[in-house]
Amino acid sequence: MQRGQDIHGTNRLAKESSPYLLQHARNPVDWYPWGDEAFAKAREENKLVLVSIGYSSCHWCHVMERECFEDATIAQLMNDHYVCVKVDREERPDVDQVYMAAVQLITGQGGWPLNCFALPDGRPVYGGTYFPPPQWTRVLTDLHTTWKSDPDRVVKHAEQLRQGVVRSMLLEPADEAAAFERRTLDAMVHRWSLEFDTTHGGSDRVPKFPMPNNYEFLLRYAHLSGNKNVLHHVELTLDRMALGGICDQVGGGFARYSTDALWKVPHFEKMLYDNAQLVSLYSQAYQAFQKPLYKETVERTIAFIEREMTSPDGAFFSALDADSEEVEGLYYAWTRDQLRTALGEDLDLAVAYFDIDGQALWEHGRNILRRGMPDDEFAKAFGIGTDELAVRMDRIRKSLMKAREARIRPALDDKSLVSWNALMTKALCDAYEVLGEKRWLHAAQRNAELMLSKCKQPTGALRHSYKNGKASINGYLEDYCFFIEALIALYSITFEERWLNEAHALCEHAIRHFLDNATGLFHFTSDLDAALIARPMELADNVMPASNSSMAKGLFLLGTLLGEPRYLHMADRMLSSVVQRMEAHPGSHSNWAQLLLWRTHSFHEIAITGPEALKLREGFARHYIPNRFFLGSAARSSLPLLKDKSLPASTIFVCVDMNCRLPVPTVEEAIRELQ
Repeated sequence: MQRGQDIHGTNRLAKESSPYLLQHARNPVDWYPWGDEAFAKAREENKLVLVSIGYSSCHWCHVMERECFEDATIAQLMNDHYVCVKVDREERPDVDQVYMAAVQLITGQGGWPLNCFALPDGRPVYGGTYFPPPQWTRVLTDLHTTWKSDPDRVVKHAEQLRQGVVRSMLLEPADEAAAFERRTLDAMVHRWSLEFDTTHGGSDRVPKFPMPNNYEFLLRYAHLSGNKNVLHHVELTLDRMALGGICDQVGGGFARYSTDALWKVPHFEKMLYDNAQLVSLYSQAYQAFQKPLYKETVERTIAFIEREMTSPDGAFFSALDADSEEVEGLYYAWTRDQLRTALGEDLDLAVAYFDIDGQALWEHGRNILRRGMPDDEFAKAFGIGTDELAVRMDRIRKSLMKAREARIRPALDDKSLVSWNALMTKALCDAYEVLGEKRWLHAAQRNAELMLSKCKQPTGALRHSYKNGKASINGYLEDYCFFIEALIALYSITFEERWLNEAHALCEHAIRHFLDNATGLFHFTSDLDAALIARPMELADNVMPASNSSMAKGLFLLGTLLGEPRYLHMADRMLSSVVQRMEAHPGSHSNWAQLLLWRTHSFHEIAITGPEALKLREGFARHYIPNRFFLGSAARSSLPLLKDKSLPASTIFVCVDMNCRLPVPTVEEAIRELQ
């Protein structure tokens, strides 16, 4: 039995709830969870700390575990010379941000697994991502030797790194309010368009990430500016993603990214945050383009979430692994013989539809199912009717699902994060708004109620993680800002003001405990949390929007709805801090750019009152209106834009920047007012 293991052969991680930490509970490494115990031991024994960070569905995390952390000799070396700490980056994104910043300063790049060595006080010393066994052994040996022979040099280097990490997370306060101008957006998009892949969509480099927020902004920008080239690029990208291997053509849902330019070969893990945002994006795209492919993509992605990523109490799980049987993608790929066994007489249609052993061929005779064209085009080329194709493809997918369910499934990360659940709640609202499926609205309401009842504390604070009826870990800014946006979305489709009241309360708590008064921006961690070596501040939009850009949008919307000038001023100050960066780094400011669209183009508040208010609201489903927000009431309301607007008949008021035009009785007349 290795040191740190109990009589059951497990280490301290066996007491944790994180699926990622539990994956490492039987390693011979003497792992500690993040906390005071590990750093106290490091101080007592004068050892460096290894902070090893990953997440449950990370392929290369699994590889390094098998090669290094399950190797008894390597584990002994780690145990003898270091205090080893395992961190789930999804549970502790604050820790991940700090040590990721350090590793990026050291190596110029980052990724997971993230392995960073630190002093007993947490200051980083050296790090990297994946290390193969010989290199890992060399790093462990050489760094220990240096620490014992020349500790002063190591401490000096660590302090320089700490200062670099702190600088990387600071933004100088804006001297004065920046001008909000359309030309900033034009210049930003022009620079961005030079990086478009005009053949396959997406960016002109690999790997390719879906980046839903990028395309949500570009779609809105293209409509408001009349830029047909950008609109075409958005459509091309959404087509290719929905038809490609990155989209599960059997069970629905999207993988995290594509390893090639064709959207063919995914990195197979499925993350809740990707799928949630893509539901929102494709819902809006269906409004804009009215393409059946986009409607189908929304429906099948939500079906995947309902089937595989939803707990009995209505929480949404975090992720599905990329690997099964220690092979990446094995669960999702097919040989021709496997297809023949599953499909019988339907094989010929499936072979043509997915281009089996042609474009779909991957490795070891396995195919990643993908489509070369939308169904209407394929039906014409194959010589059958679209209705017949739909019936037969439904039968084929059901047969393939049945065959696939007999395989060993990828592991499920069954923790539920408030931030990611909020993204999914908002996605269900967006999908319901466009397609009107009541089941999705009920799921959104149920999830919001669950998160409020289980994760909101009597103090008004949120917990970050929920599993098996228990909430844990003090919430981060992403929990507040994404939940605020989800609650506002719920209000927008139900007109129930209780959702706004909850959003308002969360906003006030975030201002009290996260706001940096010097910059007007928000820290990622609460002032009630134990301090790290630097206090993260998230500014750049990435695969998820930056928590600051989301918070700024929430402040703008709440300020508009509640008549709170203070919130509007705060949102403007936040946007002023980053607007000068947007042209140089367009892809990492797309959510900020959505707020800039609201500030440079007319922002429409569409107020609906009267007994048929919700029915009138539903009448807007077919209309894509980028810069707008809906509010309403069947009775009286104290909201500024609804006050004194209660008329006997149901009525629509189109308002621009809080100034309302004369009321109209129909959706068609309101649409004309918006043009």
